[in-house]
Amino acid sequence: MSTFTSEPGTRLGGRYRLEDRVAAASGWAAWKAIDETLARAVTVVTFAAGFPRIREVLTAARAASRLTDARLAQVFDVEDDWDNAYIVMEWAAGETLDDLLANGPIEPVAGARIIAEAAAALSVAHAAGLPHLCLTPESLRWTSGGGVKVTGIGIDAALSGTTAEDPALADTHGLGRLLYAAMTGLWPGPDYPALPPAPFADGQPRRPRQIRAGVPAVLDEVTCRAMQMPGRDGGILATPGQLAGALAAELPPEEVPPAGPADEGSRSMTRPRQQANGNYWSPERTSPAGPPQDWRPPRRRRAASRGRAAIVVLLALVVVAGLAAASYPLWHKSAAPVQAKGGSHSSSPPAPQFTRLTPTSAQGFDALNLADSGDENTSQAQNVLNGNPQGWSSQEYASAALGNLKAGTGLILDMGRVIKMHSITVQFAPGVGADVQIKMGNSATRSAANLNSMATVASASNVGGTHAFAASSRATGQYVVIWFTKLPLATSGHYMAQIFTIIVQGAAASS
Repeated sequence: MSTFTSEPGTRLGGRYRLEDRVAAASGWAAWKAIDETLARAVTVVTFAAGFPRIREVLTAARAASRLTDARLAQVFDVEDDWDNAYIVMEWAAGETLDDLLANGPIEPVAGARIIAEAAAALSVAHAAGLPHLCLTPESLRWTSGGGVKVTGIGIDAALSGTTAEDPALADTHGLGRLLYAAMTGLWPGPDYPALPPAPFADGQPRRPRQIRAGVPAVLDEVTCRAMQMPGRDGGILATPGQLAGALAAELPPEEVPPAGPADEGSRSMTRPRQQANGNYWSPERTSPAGPPQDWRPPRRRRAASRGRAAIVVLLALVVVAGLAAASYPLWHKSAAPVQAKGGSHSSSPPAPQFTRLTPTSAQGFDALNLADSGDENTSQAQNVLNGNPQGWSSQEYASAALGNLKAGTGLILDMGRVIKMHSITVQFAPGVGADVQIKMGNSATRSAANLNSMATVASASNVGGTHAFAASSRATGQYVVIWFTKLPLATSGHYMAQIFTIIVQGAAASS
């Protein structure tokens, strides 16, 4: 009798007790089972007699068993007796992406973080020669510990007989569809009925920003590039590693929340927050609600335990010292520093928390207009802030050295207040060739004197595509300039600077 016809309670290999059949298709079934030797839940895949792809499935399972990345569901055991073959895998507990989207899309940054982790995990599998090829929202789980788990590497494709001429491109497209679903709560195609289908136009699903308010322009662009949809720069993301890198460049840095009662095991703290009411696109609904607040995965409970232990130690010190303020919350942000014996304060000021800062306006910055009277297309500059796919481009020049007319040109951002910049991520045209400096100052005057007064906080040579600049200076200023000293060759045959999106990370400067 084949393992496919096994009943609940059947033991395989003398240790795997089948409990519930959780999935089945022509010739195979998946079970939740108990490994009685190790007392843990596992997934067991069984096969019907004569299943035609059993050799390919078992080969894929053996290959997957060598993967050790914790984000990939592990293969524990492979029984290759053709009449009684089965595979034992990790039981990936938690909610699938499909579960998370049951009540509508989750917040954009939360969804992007999940897919970024999945893409990074798949890049590890691809390096070992194992693509997925069958990605659906059921393939990703958000575990109870607050991490991502990808299931079915290699095995799902072997079970279904799925192949691809370019496996990396196919999996990147699959990840792009998952990212689209996370952004919108809709599925960009007819092949996953568990989610509502996305609206189409001209044979393509509408872009996420056309469906849901609050999707950042950069995440919209990455999604479209991963799905090989028409994008602003025409470039596509061709591997899971490229997608992981593109998302990492666009996501804001994670902030460590203070330890406290909120870390105490609340179930809602371990689930990516969903957007109320979904904000779905519909012909009747043209003004959806504004963007949701950002969400970041919670810290593990171990960190909370350390925080509680630190509080206990501090409380003990307070009691010993006989301080009357023992009942004051020791993690309070404005708590006074402990005074040392000599009377001087030993604590240092807290590090600034960097967040995404939105410029109030943008202009062309033709500060060295010695031989021409152009303003470097200020009329296009606002495109980089409002998501217009046209972006901004400088004037066209006859050479990379700006036609020998001047030493540089650029785009200036008014941040609306004096800031300290941590980083700036810029999406240029895909072709490399630009030499760029990031400058900061306190005036938008187009003059050589103002340019020379600005501090250069970052620079890079021969850049193209999306590039993240880390500020290496403590300089502050209200204005940020992206300054080109060498231009790339454009498709027109001339040389010009091009910028499509900009993300500034930083903090308000101390007064």
